[in-house]
Amino acid sequence: MLPSSLKLSRAATATVARTVQLGLASFKPSSSTPYRLIHDGIIKGPNVNPVALQMIDYALSLANSKKSDESHAQAMLVLEQCLSSQSSESQDVFTHNSKGMVLLAMSSLLSARGNYDDAMEKLQNIQDLVHSHLDVRVAAMEALTGINLEMGNDDTSSVLADKCLELIGKVDLKNSDEGSEVAIARAKAIKGLTELVQGNLESAEPFFQGFLDNKGCIGNAALTYGEFLHATRNFSLAKDIYQKVIQEVAKKKDFTDVHALAACNMASEEVLLAATCSLGQLEVHMGNFGNAEETLTTALNRAEQLFGSHHPKVGVVLTCLALMFQHKAKQEHSSSLLIQEVRTLP
Repeated sequence: MLPSSLKLSRAATATVARTVQLGLASFKPSSSTPYRLIHDGIIKGPNVNPVALQMIDYALSLANSKKSDESHAQAMLVLEQCLSSQSSESQDVFTHNSKGMVLLAMSSLLSARGNYDDAMEKLQNIQDLVHSHLDVRVAAMEALTGINLEMGNDDTSSVLADKCLELIGKVDLKNSDEGSEVAIARAKAIKGLTELVQGNLESAEPFFQGFLDNKGCIGNAALTYGEFLHATRNFSLAKDIYQKVIQEVAKKKDFTDVHALAACNMASEEVLLAATCSLGQLEVHMGNFGNAEETLTTALNRAEQLFGSHHPKVGVVLTCLALMFQHKAKQEHSSSLLIQEVRTLP
């Protein structure tokens, strides 16, 4: 997702989603510049009303099973009822965490339908839940940053990433637990990402120092670290990190990881999709075209399963496949590009 001089790819047509592109404004197949799919999902956190979690699970499953306007509306109604059932007067951690988790879920559903303004409003409301767990607030700020990155609001995303760093700046590092370490790593990674997409490799580097041995180098933070390595042409280690992300996320069978709270385009299935797509592009940059085609085809199938065949993110993966064939043809000094199985962009 991020190599050379990183930059957000502002898709010129509706067929290609706004994604993070590392490299020049016009992608050069010979450069180490992958497209990045910014992710989506939600995972449970600590000290939350179990009934609220059950309602969140039901709502997300309902929305994802049919992916229709009706199922989406029904899922939102469930979440609205869940939110209204939480005490408006209680100021304890338990209640604030529960509200925060519901708002994260609501923002994910809204974002998936392209309703970014309402999604961001839900995420901003979480910051008012001052007694909620650090993981909840970091997840909300991370998602706000991710949405703005996808929309091309680089300056806003940088400011939001700074605010995320401010959240962890209040943590007592001497007494911090593993959960805090994960939150700190994620806050640093999202700030590093905002620097990467603007091509500021030197500014991004401090945020990834010591990341390899950091317990927080999981999920989205690990993916972003891999993209930093990709951008700096450390292909071997970047490949290891991408594969680690894919293996770890694929193992998750439910929403039980208390250190992986996420919303909108920053976790879960989209992390898996983004890591697979980035790995495919890395194989292209390493000249492993067979592996690249197989990996990108896997990403394409996953994108179609998640979003349907006409979603812009499917167009992103198709573009990566087309660029792979173009790069292969140039490497092999082919007189023409023979793209046999890449479908026309939707």
